[in-house]
Amino acid sequence: MARILCLSLLLFTAALAAATGGSEHNLTSGGLLWSTAMEDSDQSPPPYDSDSDGGFSSLDGMLQWAISHSDPEKLKESAEAQQQLSASELQKRQIEIKEIMEKIKMPSDAELMKIAISDLNNVSTSLEDRHRALQELLELVEPIDNANDLNKLGGLLAVTKELNHPDPGIRTVAAWVLGKASQNNPIVQKQILDLGVLSRLMKMVNSNSVEEANKALYAVSALVRNNLASQELFYAEAGGWMVQDILSNATLDIRLRRKAVLLLADLAGYQLENVDRDEPPFFNDQDLLKSVVDLTASTDLDLQEKALVAIKSLLQLRTTEARVFKDFCALDDALNRMRQFLHDLMADEYQRDYVMDVEDLRVEVEQIFHGKLVKQ
Repeated sequence: MARILCLSLLLFTAALAAATGGSEHNLTSGGLLWSTAMEDSDQSPPPYDSDSDGGFSSLDGMLQWAISHSDPEKLKESAEAQQQLSASELQKRQIEIKEIMEKIKMPSDAELMKIAISDLNNVSTSLEDRHRALQELLELVEPIDNANDLNKLGGLLAVTKELNHPDPGIRTVAAWVLGKASQNNPIVQKQILDLGVLSRLMKMVNSNSVEEANKALYAVSALVRNNLASQELFYAEAGGWMVQDILSNATLDIRLRRKAVLLLADLAGYQLENVDRDEPPFFNDQDLLKSVVDLTASTDLDLQEKALVAIKSLLQLRTTEARVFKDFCALDDALNRMRQFLHDLMADEYQRDYVMDVEDLRVEVEQIFHGKLVKQ
């Protein structure tokens, strides 16, 4: 215990000295700083950035930095010297450490969320600070416990209001936050659904802003995935036709089309897992099926793979007809062309493993297709 206490004091002293450049410690102003918002970046910031203003994003980051910037031999010698302290001296150091910890205490996630939510609810918050508040919530809602707390703190309501903000960048990050918070989280899915914003998100998918459309579809997909209530509302709001419009429009952003076909695959897969539920009629729409099959002609291998996943599930539905896939969609021809395309890509050793996986999937789809033709 004494060794841990001595090392803790030493490391904190090293970190404090580094953070303040060796000057007198001022922990209430101009000392260790934690921003309440992330930088405008999709990536989380590192624990410590040598080009930053000297602040640390966490106590763990401070300790890691202190250790990495300390001489191992000197650290060992100092630790051994500290072990010679008397019990009263160790107790005094323990009090000192406790006082330091209180002064530099890192705000909890809940406290940071409250600050960000407060910024969103403040009408005088600048556009830049509003964006940073949303970016911080985007990072904070990744842990499921934080996502579940978002509504309790009034965060979901605050974020959903930003979907109507005049700035497309704000709307984009707001949709992103909702999508991330509801990802595989039925509790948050229901909370967002109760706020009635699914239709708003679906309208945002048609935005002229590519990023807004992508993040809105990301949020829609997260809300309806494995959630019957959300899917029923999605279908009622003509969500199936929204997906079809995206898939059939080759001029749209490739990322949006990937998300759309993946959403279709999720919906079809969910239907396969719930066979007692009536299949939505749009699954058997000829134009929809053809738009998916046509994606196999894309030069984007990722899009081709996602299209195969969707076709595989659609072929296994009760209401889809193999003859429609054969005669109207020309699936046989599409699969043959794709086989040749993948064969040519095999020559690239850097893509070979991935291409072989896609080819295995193509063969599986072909087998399911021919099996369905025989049965029908």
